[in-house]
Amino acid sequence: MAMDFFEHQDRARRQTGRLVLLFVAAVVGIIALTYPVIAMVFIGVSQKSGGQAGIWQPDLFIGVTAGVLAVVTMGSLFKLGQLRGGGRVVAESLGGRLVDAGTSDPDERQLLNVVEEMAIASGVPVPPVYMMHDEKGINAFAAGFKPEDAVIGVTRGCVQLLDRDELQGVIAHEFSHILNGDMRLNIRLIGMLHGILVIALIGQIVFRSMLYSGSGRRSRSSNSKEGGGKIAILTAAAALIAIGYVGFFFGGLIKAAVSRQREFLADASAVQFTRYPKGIGGALAKIGGYSYGSTVNSPRASEVSHMFFGQGVKSWLGAATATHPPLPERIRRVDPDWDGQFPKASRVEISPEQARSNIARKYRARPPHETTQAISAMHYAPAPDAGIVPTIVDQIGNPTEAHMARAHELRALIHGKVNDATTSSFGACAILYALLLSEDKAVHQRQLDIIQSEAQQQSDALSVSAGAQLSDYADRLYVSLQGMDAAARLPLVDLAMPALHNLTHEQYETFKRTIRSLVAADQRIELFEWTLSYILMRRLAPVYEPGRRVDPRVRYDSLKPMCQHLAVLLSTLARFGHSDDQTIQTAFADGAARLQLDRAPQLLAEADCGLKQLSQALQTLNEVSIREKKKVIQACAACIVSDHHVTAAEGEILRAVCDALGCPMPPILPGQPVI
Repeated sequence: MAMDFFEHQDRARRQTGRLVLLFVAAVVGIIALTYPVIAMVFIGVSQKSGGQAGIWQPDLFIGVTAGVLAVVTMGSLFKLGQLRGGGRVVAESLGGRLVDAGTSDPDERQLLNVVEEMAIASGVPVPPVYMMHDEKGINAFAAGFKPEDAVIGVTRGCVQLLDRDELQGVIAHEFSHILNGDMRLNIRLIGMLHGILVIALIGQIVFRSMLYSGSGRRSRSSNSKEGGGKIAILTAAAALIAIGYVGFFFGGLIKAAVSRQREFLADASAVQFTRYPKGIGGALAKIGGYSYGSTVNSPRASEVSHMFFGQGVKSWLGAATATHPPLPERIRRVDPDWDGQFPKASRVEISPEQARSNIARKYRARPPHETTQAISAMHYAPAPDAGIVPTIVDQIGNPTEAHMARAHELRALIHGKVNDATTSSFGACAILYALLLSEDKAVHQRQLDIIQSEAQQQSDALSVSAGAQLSDYADRLYVSLQGMDAAARLPLVDLAMPALHNLTHEQYETFKRTIRSLVAADQRIELFEWTLSYILMRRLAPVYEPGRRVDPRVRYDSLKPMCQHLAVLLSTLARFGHSDDQTIQTAFADGAARLQLDRAPQLLAEADCGLKQLSQALQTLNEVSIREKKKVIQACAACIVSDHHVTAAEGEILRAVCDALGCPMPPILPGQPVI
């Protein structure tokens, strides 16, 4: 049974609260252990000076509590500050190197193809991929605060020892962590545990400084007077080290408690995604039969061990602190027919032709004419007797094998010069500019002039001709795009995202300014222009503007205060998707009914529900709880399908709405009911 995305997101938020409680309990335990140590030192010093002191000192307890809280808090904030850059920082700390989108290496090419297919099928941006070339073990991870800044990391052993189906199972497992909100929790866990470990680090610093501080030339009497104090401080430092690692032990228990069930869920989601249990099951079995297993040797592996696909770091205390369930249990849960054998892992050779192929094992038998027919269908009529057929709203965050097949079909449309453009930042900018170029010759030329003048203003431009080259490249790509199916436009944006992550900050500002100027060039904003620019800016903001929140805190648990914003959203969709007044009113009413509000929103005049108002409404609606967001999306879908079909443009705006609300929508399948 598929996991409800909205339910799991809600559960992830509650899990964060549980993590905070466990963390607080660990800190309280550290304070309880630290106070007696400091008190004994205080008593010893007091007795040396002729005074008397009891074990309970309220002022000292308050000081110790404040000190521990300050150290743990500053340590956690420092680590979280280091991780502010998202998944890229985690990948680079583990020795990962970014895989070039234009790579010709067969292993890397196949890996990128699998990741691209998965991203298009699940409705999230294609994440940058990092390879840990020095790691022989079979392992992988997904890291980031949100899908927009997520990365996928894989070891060299994972890519070289797994066949395509097994690799696909591993990547599907990691995409489950991206979709289910596990990444944010995992990064927070790194910061919290670092704060606890700082206690031990302070103890190590004090211990070493006291141990190696010399007093050999001092008088014997001086040494005798100071020796006791020095021993007391050394003892306290050693105790702090022990306390810090006791806290780290409890941190390990927290990691184990948080991550194990999530690993089971991610395994199950990978099977649902690929419909091939032997893919992920085979990858897990190869870990068991491989001498290096899933070991990751990076010095930073321990602090991110809960992020890995397999048990990357040995658990010295056995199952109690193991971040992953035992391999046999994981394999039998996804593949009950497993024979209990761990096969020997060996190098899987891939030819350049196989690496370039985007065709997975399950889709090779599909005739080419069926693929063309499926893609060319511009309308998606809901099945009249849908029965238990899952709707697109039900499958948000829960892509299936059918979405993988659809992603393969969409990916196959993007080839030749258009595909080549997505592999570099220069080409990615050009292809996105080309998508916005107008058919009107005068506007078209004005837009080309904008591209050229904006590019020439960059201080890092190689020459004045750089702007002309970019403008000319965009114009040539515009011609290539004319024969491409409209359904492939947003997947093309997805494919360009990793290359856009390589822009400098100045190039990003130029790119953002150019996109806005191209949209405004004809003095009006069309639906696709808004959709493209909105998705682009929302996805790039976490990378280049980390201070700007695209995933705000939940401020509303009810849709009642959102009536005006809902009116803007549904009125805009009703007017864009339908032509006459009667169908507009019917579409709006169908959407409003899904909200289940006592006071239903009212249809607004066209002047009051433009795309600018829509952007503002979505920004506020993103602050409602995840359960209420499901009602909003159902209302939008009902509004769009009121006339019993969905055009490609309507599918794109529905995806933009879902994207704005942090709910990744898979591609709509031909004939699939939307709600």
